[in-house]
Amino acid sequence: MTQYTALIVDDEPDILELLEVTLSRMEINTITAGTLNEAKQAVTNGGFDLCLTDMKLPDGDGIELIEFLQKQHPEIPIAMFTAHGNMDTAIKALKSGAFDFVSKPVDINVLRNLITTALKLANKQDAITSDSPALLGNSPAIEKVRKQIDKLARSQAPVYISGESGSGKELAARMIHENGARSDKPFMPVNCGAIPENLIESELFGHKKGSFTGATSDKEGLFKAADGGTLFLDEIADLPLHMQVKLLRAIQEKKIRPVGHEKEIPIDVRILSATHKDLKQMVDAGEFRQDLFYRLNVIELPIPALREHTQDIPLLAEHFLALLGQETNETMPVLSQEAITALQSYPFPGNVRELENILERAMTLCENNQITAQDLQLPENSQVEIQQEMNDTKPLDSKLDNIEKEQIVKALQETKYNRTKAAELLGMSYRSLRYRLKKLGIE
Repeated sequence: MTQYTALIVDDEPDILELLEVTLSRMEINTITAGTLNEAKQAVTNGGFDLCLTDMKLPDGDGIELIEFLQKQHPEIPIAMFTAHGNMDTAIKALKSGAFDFVSKPVDINVLRNLITTALKLANKQDAITSDSPALLGNSPAIEKVRKQIDKLARSQAPVYISGESGSGKELAARMIHENGARSDKPFMPVNCGAIPENLIESELFGHKKGSFTGATSDKEGLFKAADGGTLFLDEIADLPLHMQVKLLRAIQEKKIRPVGHEKEIPIDVRILSATHKDLKQMVDAGEFRQDLFYRLNVIELPIPALREHTQDIPLLAEHFLALLGQETNETMPVLSQEAITALQSYPFPGNVRELENILERAMTLCENNQITAQDLQLPENSQVEIQQEMNDTKPLDSKLDNIEKEQIVKALQETKYNRTKAAELLGMSYRSLRYRLKKLGIE
């Protein structure tokens, strides 16, 4: 069993004793320091797996120690003790590189959870497993994002992921989770704009049986389902104002109150959030709470639009075509040079998601296993805005799928389910029909 050693930095004997006893019961060795200089000297000597420090020290503050550790030993997670309710200090610590923070008076359960999570980093392999999500691309823009993700994975700081629709914000969130200390716990994504306003509180926090009409049994909310792991709040800009207040309290207090419950329940989740909207602009317009924005946006991770890294398009296209080939058990078609040039010249208002949709369509249209520029059916520049609206309008996509499904079923019935004849009747190749049958779930 690995023996860990923690450095505790505080000048209050009572706090030192409490921490030493707590860590000792967790079978963790401790070394104490009462000043900033003593802590720096101890760190220089090395051998620590974790550091816990107070904010106020006789000869400096915890922020200085955090910055010192970031330069000398960035692999050591450091958590800082802050006065209860002093979120400004906590956020400053997180921005400086702290793994997490603990409010005084110290809640032992919260402290133990923090220590357990932090020490998982010591066992975390640097290599990404084949099952881990990956942000594909060799461009400087994507390389920069990957480096930021590696750094953010070693923290518990809330991260606000900004970027256009379809640019890969959820993928980035999954990478932060999978490469962090919480990877063995759930990753729970939730689209805040897809939940009816009257159900959002119940979905996030859960409810007690009989707490409202329709509550026929107790329900565990997403916060509780993600306990120990990561909660990804996508399209956070769509969260109603009354829920923004409750979300802020849940994040700050690390507790939730399910609908109908009298007591709050402690939760241990990391919060990642995202939206394609300009959240700062919404704050200025009074449409989003400034205090919640400040709390969510401790660290911002911008995801570049596809038009900002077009050199990655051939690699992304090959990846998507390979996936589509696996789904349909078909030989993967290749992109002609003309098609690659056309893709790299197109502005992609729908970003990577639009690229995938375009290739999916082109694969059904191409002949001789080669995708030409014509097969891509790229919209003219004047139609870019219309294309963007189509990409963002899921109900329209669903309606078109239903119409297509009806036509295919009708053709199958007329040909007594002879797929070859049905394909001829529909004016498409047999391979295209097979693909559409699988995609639309037609047996």
